[in-house]
Amino acid sequence: MTRWGVIGTGGIAAKFVTDLGLLPDTEVVAVGSRSQDSADAFADEFDIARRHPSYQSLVDDPDVDVVYVSTPHPGHFPAAMLAIQAGKAVLCEKPFTLNATEAADLIAAARQHGVFLMEAMWTRFLPHVVRIRELLAEGSLGEIRTVLADHGAFFPHVPQHRLFNPELGGGALLDLGVYPVSFASMVLGSPARVTAVSAPATTGVDAQTSMLLEHDGGRHAVLTTTLAARTPNRAAIAGTLARIEVDATWYAPTDFTLVAVDGTELERFVDKGQGNGLRHQAAAVANCLADGRLESAVMPLDESLSVMKTMDEVRRQIGLVYSSERS
Repeated sequence: MTRWGVIGTGGIAAKFVTDLGLLPDTEVVAVGSRSQDSADAFADEFDIARRHPSYQSLVDDPDVDVVYVSTPHPGHFPAAMLAIQAGKAVLCEKPFTLNATEAADLIAAARQHGVFLMEAMWTRFLPHVVRIRELLAEGSLGEIRTVLADHGAFFPHVPQHRLFNPELGGGALLDLGVYPVSFASMVLGSPARVTAVSAPATTGVDAQTSMLLEHDGGRHAVLTTTLAARTPNRAAIAGTLARIEVDATWYAPTDFTLVAVDGTELERFVDKGQGNGLRHQAAAVANCLADGRLESAVMPLDESLSVMKTMDEVRRQIGLVYSSERS
């Protein structure tokens, strides 16, 4: 039995706890919030026995094996660090941290304390993405030349909303853009050169950002993210032998088609799974803990750090700075 403690009581925490109900040998035993009322309300909704009025109290709970951190972005580093220092395994929501400095410090602490740590880039563990990695490993696409991915959604411009609030790490890049950046990293690795352009919201965060990542051998990733429009939310990987076209919404449970260069359909993958897709990463964490592993081979810590370095460079180019981040 893997016993989870949840830090944060927002929408993603609710989806995560709901999806954990689809896994055997898994139980959410505790929730921690910044107030007792918030912890109680969340625990009542999801029938969680232990309710903690602080994050410290949650990580000190002896019945908790692994902590899921689902706070707003600036809270990822301090909450995950509390859990690591308490000797707890940690699954920390994406973006892993606000910047690469925070990510490096978290990774160093986890390795020093000998505890499991992983970024909750749940897309990596979805069935269609697992199959995509298999096709890449088999060489079915030939030599990869281009990766395309976008993540765009329309949000009414409400300055107080967390996505527009610079104090909460708002903007398109960290919340939505991390998906295409991580997807490109999974396929092509770390970029040799980053070029970014952006349009700001009135609050100063990025409303829309586009990125061109150049890789060795002339390979490119072309990525876009926006808070101002609902984009197709599709992705593609193009190689010299074939391409993969991922249906909308590509970063969530979906389907894809493998197409030969002559247009022949070679494979159609259909995901018939249940839930929101968040349970797959939780199952992966449980497997790592059962095997005594301190990080995931699917979402390794050094790659999470590399992704943060790429986004740091994007932010440097577009002039996006957060006062709450550690440097």
